This record gives sequence, structure tokens and C-alpha cells, in this order.
Amino acid sequence: MHKAAFEFLGITGTYSAIDVPSGELAQFIAKSSDDFDYLSLTMPLKEEVLALDVKADGLTHRIQSGNTLFKIENSWNLTSTDGSGLIAALDNAGITQLHSVLILGAGGTARAVTGALDAISKNIHVLGRSSVRQEALESAIVNSSFEYHRWSLDVDFSSYDLVVNTTPAGAADLLANSVHPGIAATLFDVIYKPWPTELAQRWSDCGGKVINGLELLLYQGIDQLEIVLGKPLDRAGLAEHLRTVLAKAAR
Repeated sequence: MHKAAFEFLGITGTYSAIDVPSGELAQFIAKSSDDFDYLSLTMPLKEEVLALDVKADGLTHRIQSGNTLFKIENSWNLTSTDGSGLIAALDNAGITQLHSVLILGAGGTARAVTGALDAISKNIHVLGRSSVRQEALESAIVNSSFEYHRWSLDVDFSSYDLVVNTTPAGAADLLANSVHPGIAATLFDVIYKPWPTELAQRWSDCGGKVINGLELLLYQGIDQLEIVLGKPLDRAGLAEHLRTVLAKAAR
């Protein structure tokens, strides 16, 4: 995606996947810092990076997750575009105001989603497998009403305007049995491969609106590029171009 964006924007640069095992991020940055202008982080590095000597913004501290390391005057700075990417994807789908949201999962992506939806939704509920992460999720909330529920296969989705699935592929499949015809809520499934997930397919079959995880990948990437380049981009044109590229890559 980033390579395609570079070509579209006329930027000379390279972007590639690098396998950095858990526990080795500090060593990698110390050794290779001069080789990069920015780094995109995936789990578990989104949490590990917070222990490094980098300047993180307030939201990143609050959600305890960062996906973008970028340089300002040769110093590393940290932020997260997972949340802003989600908001941009929802806005593109015509969703700007919510009353109640249910987030499936309680990991780093769930915290980013929770922090992003704070104040946009009056109520934010999280369905998690363990209460260990409850405090971290609650700390990501400042304005909305928050509730944490232990994982259950019997969920009343009719109580929500939006359901966001942040669990790994296959983890939420059994929840499809709780989706019934006429469902009004929108499902935003952050998974994009394999697609559709069982939950997304059932949601669509029952008449509900579904947003593919490629939309989150797309907009969080555009947000990263705006931060790194330090200027606004032609978001609509870039999004249209990258959406085609991503759709082909995800097949």
C-alpha cells in the first residue's frame, strides 16, 4: 500500500516488511535508526514501543498503543493512526454520530478503537475474554460511558448502532449465531483476509451493513503518510487509488 502511495504521490522511497521479534525492537532501532524515516508497527510491537525512549503523544499514552514511529529533527516520535483511521473510514461510510458501540476483543487495536470513539459515542461497551485488560481499556475513556463484559456467545446486537470486531481471524465466528434478520447495526470488521469472515457474511445475509477491514488499513496508512510528510494530501484521490490496489492484493 505504501509503495503504491509513493508512486501515486511521486515520492522516491522504499517500503518493505521487516520481521522484528518481540523483545528486539529497541535493539533494532538502535542498530538501524539511520536507515528509516518512519516505521509502521504491528502487534506486539505497538505495546513494546512504549517502553523505548521516544516521544509519544497524549492519546498514545492513554491507549497504551502506538503504530507509527516517525522522525522530527532526527528524534523518534510515536503516535497511533489506528483510531483516526477508524474514524475516517466511518466518516467515509456516512457514520459520524453514535449512541452505543460494542467492541469485540480487548487488545491493542480495541484500545485504539475505544480511545477514538470516546465522545463520538455516548456508550462504549467491550466484550473481552479476560478482565485483565479491563483497566487499560477503561483508561482510554474520558467522556463516554464505559462497560466491560466477559465473552459470551449470546450477544444482543440490537442494543448497538455499531459493532467493531478487533479479534483475530476466526475468534468471533461463533458470534454469528447471535445475528438475526433485520439487524440495524453496522459491523466494522478489522479483518480483511480471509474475507468475508463468518460473522461478516452472516451480518450481510441478515441485511446489516458491513465495513471491510481494508478501509481501516487504508485510512490509517493515509494518516501515517500525512504525519510523515507533514502536509495534507489529496485524501479522496489517494483513497480511491489505494482501495483498488488493496482489493487486488487481498484476493
